[in-house]
Amino acid sequence: MAIVGIGTDIVEIARIHDQRERLGDRLAKRVLTEAELAIYLQSKQAARFLAKRFAAKEAAAKALGTGIGRGVSFQHIHIDNDANGAPMIRFTDGAQARLTQLGGNKGFISIADEQHYAVATVVLES
Repeated sequence: MAIVGIGTDIVEIARIHDQRERLGDRLAKRVLTEAELAIYLQSKQAARFLAKRFAAKEAAAKALGTGIGRGVSFQHIHIDNDANGAPMIRFTDGAQARLTQLGGNKGFISIADEQHYAVATVVLES
Protein backbone atom coordinates (compact mmCIF):
# COMPACT_ATOMS: atom_id res chain seq x y z
CA MET A 1 0.00 0.00 0.00
CA ALA A 2 1.22 3.45 -0.92
CA ILE A 3 -0.13 6.97 -0.76
CA VAL A 4 -1.16 8.09 -4.25
CA GLY A 5 -2.65 11.46 -3.31
CA ILE A 6 -3.08 13.92 -0.46
CA GLY A 7 -5.09 17.12 -0.28
CA THR A 8 -6.08 19.68 2.35
CA ASP A 9 -8.54 22.56 2.28
CA ILE A 10 -9.66 25.20 4.76
CA VAL A 11 -12.87 27.23 4.58
CA GLU A 12 -13.94 30.30 6.53
CA ILE A 13 -17.37 29.41 7.93
CA ALA A 14 -18.53 33.05 7.89
CA ARG A 15 -17.96 33.16 4.12
CA ILE A 16 -20.33 30.21 3.65
CA HIS A 17 -22.83 31.81 6.04
CA ASP A 18 -22.74 35.05 4.03
CA GLN A 19 -23.27 33.15 0.75
CA ARG A 20 -26.28 31.39 2.28
CA GLU A 21 -27.70 34.76 3.30
CA ARG A 22 -27.29 36.13 -0.25
CA LEU A 23 -28.01 33.07 -2.38
CA GLY A 24 -30.08 30.76 -0.21
CA ASP A 25 -29.35 27.08 -0.80
CA ARG A 26 -27.87 27.42 -4.31
CA LEU A 27 -24.33 26.60 -3.16
CA ALA A 28 -25.56 23.65 -1.10
CA LYS A 29 -27.46 22.23 -4.08
CA ARG A 30 -24.33 22.52 -6.23
CA VAL A 31 -21.93 20.98 -3.71
CA LEU A 32 -23.94 18.37 -1.81
CA THR A 33 -25.27 15.01 -2.96
CA GLU A 34 -28.96 14.28 -2.36
CA ALA A 35 -28.19 12.40 0.86
CA GLU A 36 -25.91 15.19 2.11
CA LEU A 37 -28.50 17.83 1.17
CA ALA A 38 -31.14 16.05 3.26
CA ILE A 39 -28.84 16.25 6.32
CA TYR A 40 -27.97 19.87 5.56
CA LEU A 41 -31.63 20.90 5.37
CA GLN A 42 -32.24 19.43 8.85
CA SER A 43 -29.07 20.87 10.39
CA LYS A 44 -29.27 23.53 13.10
CA GLN A 45 -25.80 24.67 12.00
CA ALA A 46 -26.27 24.50 8.24
CA ALA A 47 -23.45 26.91 7.32
CA ARG A 48 -20.98 24.93 9.45
CA PHE A 49 -22.16 21.63 7.89
CA LEU A 50 -21.81 23.04 4.38
CA ALA A 51 -18.38 24.55 5.11
CA LYS A 52 -17.11 21.18 6.36
CA ARG A 53 -18.48 19.31 3.33
CA PHE A 54 -17.11 21.96 0.96
CA ALA A 55 -13.63 21.71 2.54
CA ALA A 56 -13.81 17.90 2.42
CA LYS A 57 -14.71 17.79 -1.27
CA GLU A 58 -12.09 20.39 -2.22
CA ALA A 59 -9.47 18.40 -0.28
CA ALA A 60 -10.53 15.23 -2.09
CA ALA A 61 -10.33 16.94 -5.49
CA LYS A 62 -6.83 18.18 -4.64
CA ALA A 63 -5.81 14.66 -3.59
CA LEU A 64 -7.07 13.42 -6.96
CA GLY A 65 -4.84 16.03 -8.61
CA THR A 66 -7.64 17.63 -10.60
CA GLY A 67 -9.41 20.09 -8.37
CA ILE A 68 -13.11 20.43 -9.11
CA GLY A 69 -13.46 20.27 -12.87
CA ARG A 70 -11.52 18.25 -15.43
CA GLY A 71 -14.00 15.40 -15.07
CA VAL A 72 -14.44 15.61 -11.28
CA SER A 73 -17.60 17.17 -9.85
CA PHE A 74 -18.65 17.90 -6.27
CA GLN A 75 -21.40 15.35 -6.93
CA HIS A 76 -18.80 12.61 -7.57
CA ILE A 77 -17.45 12.90 -4.01
CA HIS A 78 -19.68 11.53 -1.24
CA ILE A 79 -19.02 12.22 2.45
CA ASP A 80 -20.83 10.23 5.12
CA ASN A 81 -20.25 9.16 8.71
CA ASP A 82 -19.80 5.67 10.09
CA ALA A 83 -21.69 4.32 13.12
CA ASN A 84 -19.18 6.03 15.44
CA GLY A 85 -19.51 9.40 13.69
CA ALA A 86 -16.15 9.24 11.90
CA PRO A 87 -16.22 10.69 8.38
CA MET A 88 -15.96 8.37 5.39
CA ILE A 89 -15.37 9.23 1.75
CA ARG A 90 -16.63 7.49 -1.38
CA PHE A 91 -16.01 8.30 -5.04
CA THR A 92 -18.23 7.79 -8.09
CA ASP A 93 -18.15 8.69 -11.78
CA GLY A 94 -15.25 10.98 -12.76
CA ALA A 95 -13.74 10.97 -9.26
CA GLN A 96 -13.70 7.16 -9.17
CA ALA A 97 -12.18 7.05 -12.67
CA ARG A 98 -9.40 9.43 -11.57
CA LEU A 99 -8.77 7.41 -8.38
CA THR A 100 -8.41 4.28 -10.49
CA GLN A 101 -6.10 6.10 -12.92
CA LEU A 102 -3.86 7.01 -9.97
CA GLY A 103 -3.77 3.37 -8.89
CA GLY A 104 -5.76 4.15 -5.77
CA ASN A 105 -8.53 2.13 -4.24
CA LYS A 106 -9.33 3.77 -0.91
CA GLY A 107 -9.66 7.24 0.58
CA PHE A 108 -9.25 8.38 4.16
CA ILE A 109 -10.62 11.68 5.42
CA SER A 110 -10.35 13.88 8.48
CA ILE A 111 -12.63 16.88 8.97
CA ALA A 112 -12.33 19.42 11.78
CA ASP A 113 -13.85 22.75 12.66
CA GLU A 114 -13.55 25.42 15.29
CA GLN A 115 -15.21 28.77 15.77
CA HIS A 116 -14.20 30.36 12.45
CA TYR A 117 -12.85 27.63 10.16
CA ALA A 118 -13.53 24.18 8.75
CA VAL A 119 -10.60 22.10 7.52
CA ALA A 120 -10.31 18.71 5.84
CA THR A 121 -7.51 16.43 4.74
CA VAL A 122 -7.88 13.49 2.35
CA VAL A 123 -5.31 10.74 1.80
CA LEU A 124 -5.67 8.32 -1.12
CA GLU A 125 -4.11 4.89 -0.86
CA SER A 126 -3.30 2.17 -3.38
